[in-house]
Amino acid sequence: MTIVTADAITWIIAGLEVLAALGIAAFWFTWFREPHDEPWLPDGYVDHESPFVFSDTMLSIVLVAGAVLQLAEQPAGRSLGLIAAGMLAFLGVLDLAYFKRTGMFARERGGVANAGVVAGVLALAVILVVRFV
Repeated sequence: MTIVTADAITWIIAGLEVLAALGIAAFWFTWFREPHDEPWLPDGYVDHESPFVFSDTMLSIVLVAGAVLQLAEQPAGRSLGLIAAGMLAFLGVLDLAYFKRTGMFARERGGVANAGVVAGVLALAVILVVRFV
């Protein structure tokens, strides 16, 4: 497959998708190596979060595949971009609700980073919807 697009916006969107996939991988790489023993973490935090590695892995695969196909100007790239947007929106809203309910937006509980993750995930979802609808 030859990458053929000369469209700068497509390159930027594809770059954001790959960057998000790498960010997800980096998050899980570090998350599984941390003890998560802070006394303020909600009950069941590890049990709640750890299964998301599977959906996040699928999301990362869809993001990278979509980016490659978008750069190759293949129609499936647009479809995968919209699928990724839906996955991002779902995960972003779920994190928003969970972090709000459990007080994890408080500054002393990593709230700035948590808010940044939620904002970034939802922003990329919006960008992909605007680009591909």
